[in-house]
Amino acid sequence: MRVAARSLSVRVAAAMVALVAVVSLVIGALTTAAISSYLTKQLDGKVAATQGRAINALVKGSGPPPDAPHGQDAGTVTVYVTPSGAEGNVITSDGTLTALGDPAVGMLDDLTAGQNGTVDLPDLGEYRVHASSVGAVTVITGLPTKDIQNTINSLIGWEVLFGGIGVLTAGGVGVFVVRRQLRPLRRVAQTAREVAGLPLDTGEIGVTARVPDQLTDEHTEVGQVAVALNKLLGHMENALDARHRSEQQVRQFVADASHELRTPLTTIHGYAQLSLRQRDPELYGHAMGKVMVETTRMASLVEDLLLLARLDAGRPLDRRPVDLSRLARDSVTDAQIVAPSHHWKLELPSDPIVIIGDEQRLHQVVTNLLTNARRHTPAGTTVTVAAKLADASAVLTIHDDGPGIPADLLPNVFQRFTRADTARTSTTGGTGLGLSLAQSITHAHNGTLTLSSTPGNTSFTLALPT
Repeated sequence: MRVAARSLSVRVAAAMVALVAVVSLVIGALTTAAISSYLTKQLDGKVAATQGRAINALVKGSGPPPDAPHGQDAGTVTVYVTPSGAEGNVITSDGTLTALGDPAVGMLDDLTAGQNGTVDLPDLGEYRVHASSVGAVTVITGLPTKDIQNTINSLIGWEVLFGGIGVLTAGGVGVFVVRRQLRPLRRVAQTAREVAGLPLDTGEIGVTARVPDQLTDEHTEVGQVAVALNKLLGHMENALDARHRSEQQVRQFVADASHELRTPLTTIHGYAQLSLRQRDPELYGHAMGKVMVETTRMASLVEDLLLLARLDAGRPLDRRPVDLSRLARDSVTDAQIVAPSHHWKLELPSDPIVIIGDEQRLHQVVTNLLTNARRHTPAGTTVTVAAKLADASAVLTIHDDGPGIPADLLPNVFQRFTRADTARTSTTGGTGLGLSLAQSITHAHNGTLTLSSTPGNTSFTLALPT
């Protein structure tokens, strides 16, 4: 019973049945009242005609009360009130006159001339009566209302019967129609249950169940629910997949960071053991030199990792005016000293380009991009650094005519520990964090860093708001 009471289809059907019952009750009451009023008016007309016949009999006769029915209907009551008293009679069903008892005459004697009324006469029942004055005589006539009551009672009986049939029919049809109309909602609930049964806490989810397209008409309430559920499932899938990718990246990041740190630690450990075993001053100096190189490399890696962690946490950067033209010029000068075998070119506007940002971090971005171009292009490659103002942004482009970046590496070039040389050796000189750091710093400045690369034409485009 509790399940049925909570069912939406049962509740809606019950509401329909209650509505039909109330409407039937109101219509029945109004119909009964209208028929009762109509029949009462008809009876009043008959009473008026009876009153006229009684008055005619009084005028033509020798005096009241008359000793004949005078053409009146059976059941007619006639009372004559004179100054000397009141007398009345009633016409029985066989057409004879019978004198009224004093209680009935007394009740009718109280009526005022010209008044219609309904009285309940002893031994006779309810009557509709009318009183008129003829000289010193008041004539009161009445007809029984039992025919009206019988008609009304019969009408009420039929109304109850037909109303009950209507309510039962409405209940059955209502349950059928409501369940049929709510069938799409049950399909929506089934989809939700299917998704709820999936192992959402493990692995990549992919595409889950969906409400069928034929049930997603937004012009209907169920369709709106279905569309909302499908959108919710889509967002959930994207969020879970993003979480899975993030977890995978974290695992890979930890593994790569551990590997990068393990290499110099292994080198330091090996040279430390060697220096302890052999007290050769020359060998000891060489070992300490290697230890210094590896600790410097470790310190640089740890510093990059800490910077990435701070950027990921949304730590604010310094906000001061930065001359991007001077920054580009200084970075290219440093690159010329490190790699004189490359051709370095500058294309800067005559006026300085000033932006608001962290000068140290922006210098790191440009340096990382130039270092990337230097490491992955052969000697003789031309690297061009150009800056300009475009709309509300300062755009810095670093272009080289080297061999380009492999196509399979392009989608992941800004990911951490991504290197063109997949072999993890220290000979390449890089940790695979340079471009990732450059992009993170750019995003922290609300800018963008994009890449396009084909053999002989590679460009990094840095756009920063002015």
